[in-house]
Formats: sequence, C-alpha cells, structure tokens
Amino acid sequence: MSDLLAGAYLAKGTIGNVGIPGAPIATFSLVVVPSQNSVSGTVVVTQAIQGPDSHIVVQVKGRIHSTGFGEFTKVVSLHGQYIHSVPPPAIGSFLADFDANLAINDSWNGTGGFSYYKHQIEKVPVAAIKNLKEELV
Repeated sequence: MSDLLAGAYLAKGTIGNVGIPGAPIATFSLVVVPSQNSVSGTVVVTQAIQGPDSHIVVQVKGRIHSTGFGEFTKVVSLHGQYIHSVPPPAIGSFLADFDANLAINDSWNGTGGFSYYKHQIEKVPVAAIKNLKEELV
C-alpha cells in the first residue's frame, strides 16, 4: 500500500502566452503520481479582460504518460468541470468543461493548449514555476 504513491511530486506552472495583454493563462498546481500514471490538482484560468470567464478555478484529474522519444518526454491530459454563471440579462448557471493537453519535457516545459466554455487556446507555451519565491515576485 505504501508503494501506491511512490515517486509522487508537485508540478506547478502556466499554460499560455504569459506577458501578452488579454491572453488567457491557465496556472496549474498538480500532484503527479508516475507509478499510477495519474495527475490531479487545481487549474486557475485568468484573463485581464473582465467578464464571466476572467477568473475560473477548476479541480482537475488526468493522465501522464512517457513518450519515450524526442524533445517532449511526457504527455499530460487534464479534465475538470466548473460552474459557469450566465451574465445578465440571462439568469442561471451550469457545469462547463475544462480540458488541457500538454507535451512537456522532464522539467515541465513545453507546449500545449486548453479549452473552456467557448474558448480554445492551442499551441501555447507550457512553463514550470521553479519555486514559490519566483511565483510571488
């Protein structure tokens, strides 16, 4: 039973064109369990443009697999749902899907994309956050 979480580690980073005004950015914090090919954690999607999709928090689960070749040594898929509220004059909320796919190296840098309610972001950088101090600066 103790081997179930063998090799588990925390991966933190961003998906998106960080530094480009108005670009949606997905920031992830994931627990990776390579022995189980699983990842789970939180993704926060932010966008400088105000609106119903300018700040979304999603609990995600997914899979991680080694590619065995090339620059990108791992592929990651994530899926989760969040509550999307419809802005006035409409009324209501519903569950919307979030999906992400990453092609990364062992340092969690690479390329990827993500989608959420009526938004599709493809071929953007994936960058690891080195440590908490860098993230807070």
